[in-house]
Amino acid sequence: MANRQILLRTGDARDVAIVDALMAAAFDPRYGEAWTRNQCLGVLAMPGVRLTLASIDDRPAGFAMVRSVADEAELLLLAVDPQHRRRGVARALLRAVIAEAQAGGIAHLHLEVRAGNDAVKLYAEQGFTKVGERRGYYRGKTGQVFDAHTYRRGV
Repeated sequence: MANRQILLRTGDARDVAIVDALMAAAFDPRYGEAWTRNQCLGVLAMPGVRLTLASIDDRPAGFAMVRSVADEAELLLLAVDPQHRRRGVARALLRAVIAEAQAGGIAHLHLEVRAGNDAVKLYAEQGFTKVGERRGYYRGKTGQVFDAHTYRRGV
């Protein structure tokens, strides 16, 4: 498949079915990273939360959810459908998150990721540095626990 144009749009609670489907495809249940539909709806109802959806050929390809409070923001979730990985979707979403943070006067952008997640390479490429970790933060389907690493970058 040739490189297709990645289109980004702002989403909201009406898009929770898309978010849910993308999480089901993108997040391996053995790591316990996906949120429930109700968790997503609850967060989307909070002030300062923004959902960005990516599509390719009118098909959902990924999303990013960010929460901003004062001059700090946190990338809560970023997911890309496995069919669209390695095509720049995550990079486009992350760059949009950074650009929006810059435009909104955000001083620092934070994120948390499971230790060993390949996404760390993208985050490092975009200027994030590791600032901490939470031992045993993620609990997978089988009860196995995984550490979470926290990252930060100035905006």
